[in-house]
Amino acid sequence: MAHQARKRFGQHFLVDRSVIGAIVAAIHPARDDLLVEIGPGLGALTTPLLARVDHLHVVEIDRDVIAHLKRRHLATHLTIHEGDALEFDFSKIVSGIASSSTSPEEARRLRVCGNLPYNISTPLLFHLSGFAARLKDGHFMLQKEVIDRMVAEPGSKVYGRLSVMLQVRFAMESLFDVPPDAFDPPPKVDSAIVRMLPRADVPDAASLTRMEEIVTLAFSQRRKMLRATLGKRFSVEQLNAAGIDATQRAEDVAVDAYLSLARLMLAEVA
Repeated sequence: MAHQARKRFGQHFLVDRSVIGAIVAAIHPARDDLLVEIGPGLGALTTPLLARVDHLHVVEIDRDVIAHLKRRHLATHLTIHEGDALEFDFSKIVSGIASSSTSPEEARRLRVCGNLPYNISTPLLFHLSGFAARLKDGHFMLQKEVIDRMVAEPGSKVYGRLSVMLQVRFAMESLFDVPPDAFDPPPKVDSAIVRMLPRADVPDAASLTRMEEIVTLAFSQRRKMLRATLGKRFSVEQLNAAGIDATQRAEDVAVDAYLSLARLMLAEVA
């Protein structure tokens, strides 16, 4: 009996072969890549990826899907990690793995991909952000509107907390759109593919924590000027020192300016 997509897992299975081919081409996997697929579903991406890498890891929560994958893919170079990707420790895949064709540092960096469940896509992206230092890149399918927010620039109406807190960790590019009829069942929204490349200069944990607090506060009332939203915590002089005009709104401030404010905050309490 065919597997029925489960709404509670946000399942929409990719079935369009041309889209599958385009995603695999964008990932461009090499034989010795340390590749992890999140939410393999019925194996639309898993099968072509297995044909291109020496070993593939997948993270899946649905036990029926896992049973299907085990029946379909008997290859010894597939490792299935059963569990919730929101709680999965991606660093454990890296431990103890080396490659003879790359440097040890490069060999221990993960390439992650997947058709992310729509209902947990944002928290899952933030969870993955915690492993940015362990990642080489990421290629994900998400709702188009989410990716539009991820890659938005200051001044855009969709530039917000998600944009800022991902862009401080990753350089991101929206690659191409995917229509609803590429899935079974078709979602009610358009999808897109995003490429995420960890920045070499990812800030330290303390700076990121302070920055998250500042950005959350700034966007809590995004139509107000920052002298109103951040005024209780920072003086106009402090905002200016970080390159921020107190009359600006949250959506007008660049990522690096928020980071500068976070570092200024840390320096003052040190």
